[in-house]
Amino acid sequence: MHRQLIEKIEIKEARVTIIGLGYVGLPLAVEFARAGLKTTGIDLKADKVELVNNGKSFLPDVSDGEVDAVVKSGNLTATTEYQGLAAADCVCICVPTPLGKTKDPDISYIVAASEEIARHSHPGMLVVLDSTTYPGTTEELILPRLDADGRRVGQDFFVAFSPERVDPGNMVWKTKNTPKVIGGMTPACTETAVALYRNAVETLVPVSSPAAAEMVKLLENTFRAVNIGLVNEIALICDRLDLNVWEIIEAAATKPFGYMKFTPGPGLGGHCIPIDPLYLSWKMRGMNYEARFIDLADKVNAEMPHHVARKVMDALNDEGKALKGARILVLGVAYKAGTDDVRESPAVNIIEILRRKGSEVSYHDPHVAELQLDSGEKLSSTELSADCLSAADCAVLVTDHDEFDFQVLAQSGHLIVDTRNALREVAAKARIVGL
Repeated sequence: MHRQLIEKIEIKEARVTIIGLGYVGLPLAVEFARAGLKTTGIDLKADKVELVNNGKSFLPDVSDGEVDAVVKSGNLTATTEYQGLAAADCVCICVPTPLGKTKDPDISYIVAASEEIARHSHPGMLVVLDSTTYPGTTEELILPRLDADGRRVGQDFFVAFSPERVDPGNMVWKTKNTPKVIGGMTPACTETAVALYRNAVETLVPVSSPAAAEMVKLLENTFRAVNIGLVNEIALICDRLDLNVWEIIEAAATKPFGYMKFTPGPGLGGHCIPIDPLYLSWKMRGMNYEARFIDLADKVNAEMPHHVARKVMDALNDEGKALKGARILVLGVAYKAGTDDVRESPAVNIIEILRRKGSEVSYHDPHVAELQLDSGEKLSSTELSADCLSAADCAVLVTDHDEFDFQVLAQSGHLIVDTRNALREVAAKARIVGL
């Protein structure tokens, strides 16, 4: 049966369904559609579905033109309904996997998608989970919902895990040219998944199992989280030693071997790096093992917004001003430059810490018009102008968007806490306080 499905994929007769049209699902859907496969995107948000069907993108990484071309070709449609799964040959699950309030994995989106697939499943279907999760999820959650009625995985249906490697805002490494890991439940599952993803991704990396592929993704993001935690701790140490951490890092980076450059910042943000390692830590707790590096890195990285708030307080104190009642302007609230993504953004924590201490906080971000705080309160981006800067007792540069004119900021003559070292090479009239 897997040979039949592979042939169907190769002659472009296979129908593909993507569940979840977020920053992973939409680019993947566009690539499949561009390759000539009839692709349907399912998303519960009607506004996203409407935009796609009108040939519009809601992501900076995918242009309107790219979406419009595949919609007009008839290869991409979007819907809020699951009924179309009955006609799907291949299904890719690209749903969120956030953390709950207690930092435990929230896999409810995967469970819901799996149950819908099971409800509409049929012999010969390929199901691939792309969402990042803990090792064992594919076998423990996806497989049992599909192997009812005596169906055999690898013969009657096919299951694999292929972790997304999307880097929002990266214009060089995108879905098409970023190598993709694939691990199937059986060799036939892997072979079938490879045949599918070959249409969307240039380089495929098969591994022995879904659990191996799940672990690959967690290793990648744990590597970053731990190293960022290390360099953030170095920043805290340098602050206490009255050393410039950026000078230390740049000098260390001249070593041509045995050193990889990481830079500190105001805290971790985004959907992957702050979250994925904690999936692994949670899994290990259930096996009576403490993932000490992961937990320590999480503590250090979570401390950075508080460190930024202390830098603001100390900088104001040096000018004879109190943090309480001070007017603070936060520059950039997206977790990363060049994006509108505020998931897990340290800027939200910084704003809430400063507000709790009595500051009047406003923000400007060219990509984020409105920001919802954890309290539920919403703030709107203020216009960045000379008057806006003059009115602030302190500006805090959290996200170094290219749209910011760093020369103008540095010449403003005001107090700026620069958490990204963005003003390092700019002649400054302003008083610049580093991380």
